[in-house]
Amino acid sequence: MVDRRDMSESFSQQIIAFLPALRAFATSLCGNRSRADDLVQETIAKAWARQESFKPGSNMRAWLHTILRNHFFNLRRVEKRVVEDSEGHFVEHLSVGAAQDSNLEFRDLRRALAQLTDEQREALILVGAGGFSYQEVADISGAAVGTVKSRINRGRVRLADLMDGGIDGEIRSGEMNLGRAKSDRSALDGD
Repeated sequence: MVDRRDMSESFSQQIIAFLPALRAFATSLCGNRSRADDLVQETIAKAWARQESFKPGSNMRAWLHTILRNHFFNLRRVEKRVVEDSEGHFVEHLSVGAAQDSNLEFRDLRRALAQLTDEQREALILVGAGGFSYQEVADISGAAVGTVKSRINRGRVRLADLMDGGIDGEIRSGEMNLGRAKSDRSALDGD
């Protein structure tokens, strides 16, 4: 007979082993370390409360990432109703900008990732940074493998476009395209 105490210790040791990966995933989803820590804490609390539903021998890493992901999207649904500094404009003015190029590039990457859809960002992070296979990402997100591949492909293309043109460059090019569309329309109208 397996001692329940031994099972709890093994369960907690496994959770502890995955904390760095959970924190990295949560940080990439939230873009904020403090919120990511809260998300990981909630994930661990939910996992602990539902440890009977975990099937020994199955992929605990994917199970924990699924709990984290679902909690994140539940929070996002609630946050859509709350008006705050969602773009971070106010916060940016309170902090001092980074002086090193690598910090600037990382900031640009974070901003570019934030412009992707939640599904594309999640798939890219799980595969690229998390090291998950397409099948594991499909299991975590509840999507078909083909859908995951499509999200990753579209996300990579969009991310490359954003990084090549720069975050601000996209806004400027959007304004230029709008101006170009107006001038094209006037040419067609005979102005």
